[in-house]
Amino acid sequence: MAAAMALLRAGCRHDGPMAPEQRSTLDDRLAARSAELTPAERRVAEVVAAHRELVAFGTVAELARRAGASGASVIRLSDRLGYRGFRAMQDAVRSELTTQLRPAREKIRRPIPGDLIASVGDSAAESVRRTFDQIDPLQLERVAELIAQRRRRVLVVAGDAGAGIGRQVVTHLSMLRDGVESVAGGSVAAGRQLAGTRQGDVLLCIDLPRHDRDVVRVAELARARAAAVVAIVDSPLSPLAEGAEAVFPVESHDVGPFDSYVGVLALSEALVAATARRLRSTAAERLDEMERIWDDLGAIGPT
Repeated sequence: MAAAMALLRAGCRHDGPMAPEQRSTLDDRLAARSAELTPAERRVAEVVAAHRELVAFGTVAELARRAGASGASVIRLSDRLGYRGFRAMQDAVRSELTTQLRPAREKIRRPIPGDLIASVGDSAAESVRRTFDQIDPLQLERVAELIAQRRRRVLVVAGDAGAGIGRQVVTHLSMLRDGVESVAGGSVAAGRQLAGTRQGDVLLCIDLPRHDRDVVRVAELARARAAAVVAIVDSPLSPLAEGAEAVFPVESHDVGPFDSYVGVLALSEALVAATARRLRSTAAERLDEMERIWDDLGAIGPT
């Protein structure tokens, strides 16, 4: 929600005012009209800014309930932003989401920005900032506490695009404690790992749209076996978020034809760091022993 508030405070970034109906995105319209919103409309706007899927696929009543406002406030916000009612705003948000979810074969045909390095760098920095604005510190510490309890087995499953980040999380956590594994890609191997899942074990899921069905299915099976599912996803309305012990929404952007996982990587590193802080004393001894073995094996070159 902090990201939404920052957006609303940002105001118009253009040299002169523009009518919201001339703007192409919901973010621009929110920024242009933020100073005009009533307290009730502002609460709705915060939800609209933070939860696009709720706007795209929910109802006026659901949006009002989430914002703690009335249905009339939802309608008034739609009108104030230059839409012809809630349905028009909903259609616009659906269109934006459709653009974001277009496959790589379509994205690669879009115009290329003139300053590619600046464009990618700015987008990456904004994704990390918005991701960290949404982190609930208490939730992060609660999940770190779960992962730090060595009696709990920790499994990590990621979609194909996030598999590298999943492997890094496993590598780092396994240097802090035993019992950390990646869920194998094949159904047979995944089934073998899930068969050993006990109540209270932790399954960390990493995936962004378009979602990998195998990851969603693994999360469903883990929940059925009373595992604590932690979801790093694009939205609290993600299929991986349903029934999860904790949900960490991340911001994403396009890098050419592909979705960026820089926000996912940054959040994963924060979670590993929080876990390391809880395991500091035992992890220090474990890392010392690893260093001695690596030295004996000559595994690490001179620094």
